[in-house]
Amino acid sequence: MVQPEVWLRGPLPGIPDLLQPVAHSLLQCREEVEGTLPSLTAELIWRRVGSAATVGYHMRHAIGSLDRLFSYARGETLSTAQLAWLANESNETRSDASELVAGFAEAVDAALAQVRQTAEETLLEARFVGRARLPSTVIGLLFHGAEHTQRHVGQMVSTAKLVQAIG
Repeated sequence: MVQPEVWLRGPLPGIPDLLQPVAHSLLQCREEVEGTLPSLTAELIWRRVGSAATVGYHMRHAIGSLDRLFSYARGETLSTAQLAWLANESNETRSDASELVAGFAEAVDAALAQVRQTAEETLLEARFVGRARLPSTVIGLLFHGAEHTQRHVGQMVSTAKLVQAIG
């Protein structure tokens, strides 16, 4: 029997009520990554179809952007390591499926740990994004982190199907 999507399985223990959708989204993404990437060779992960981004790029970007957005939610600026990751996200490092699955799981686990520790009374606190210090809030960044991750995981799944179909 196929399980329903994560959001239909009920509340997650230890997650604040208002942040349940963020956690549900991230866990759904992890399941989709774990269900898609292991069937791909490194060659398929990095195969370019037309001008579309590769499966590998979507995964590296999902890992990095989740980390960056959640750093902003903590009120932090980006570290040197985060800036280096950002600069290299589109480089075809030829990471294989196991490396990307493990890296994504680690990013999701760190994000979920932060969600568990986020007090609901802080959700509307102001936060700033990037060097331009664009305005946001804690909840805005957490939600966008989950939504952005889900968008790239969806693109990864579609691209994976395409590269598998064309061989």
